[in-house]
Amino acid sequence: MAECCLVSGRELAQALGSVSGAPPPLTSLRLAYCSSLKVLQFPQLRQLSLSLLPALTDMGLVAVARGCPSLEHLVLSHCSHISDEGWAQAAGYWPRLQHLNLSSCSQLTEQTLDTIRQACKQIRVLDVAMCPGINVAAVRRFQAQLPQVTCVQSRFVGGADLTLTL
Repeated sequence: MAECCLVSGRELAQALGSVSGAPPPLTSLRLAYCSSLKVLQFPQLRQLSLSLLPALTDMGLVAVARGCPSLEHLVLSHCSHISDEGWAQAAGYWPRLQHLNLSSCSQLTEQTLDTIRQACKQIRVLDVAMCPGINVAAVRRFQAQLPQVTCVQSRFVGGADLTLTL
């Protein structure tokens, strides 16, 4: 569904719900560039990409969290209106989250790393590349506090080029 800029969440839910018979539950959805997206209600969804949605706000992030609580893989790269406060409200809905891409989310700081560490205990892979509010020291602290994390992509964080992989 990527690049379908006129599809809204309600229309998507109606279309997927109107299939005759009992389709298997939707587990993966890519909605990059879908700028008209308003509501997502897919409680069994495991993978979601909302990259390149600069209009996605904290309120929208919380709505996604409530509507998609089973996410394990989430991509929010280049969502420049998401802040630490939005993450603080949304993260508690995603205890199963394992892979998270927040690259180029310009408003996020190390406070978001603290929220992820506390709420997303199953996190394994994190991408915070090109997040100017997150510094190398915060990335190292995050990695040290969560031994199950196998990779933190943090290229150009705080002006440095650092990728931590175990």
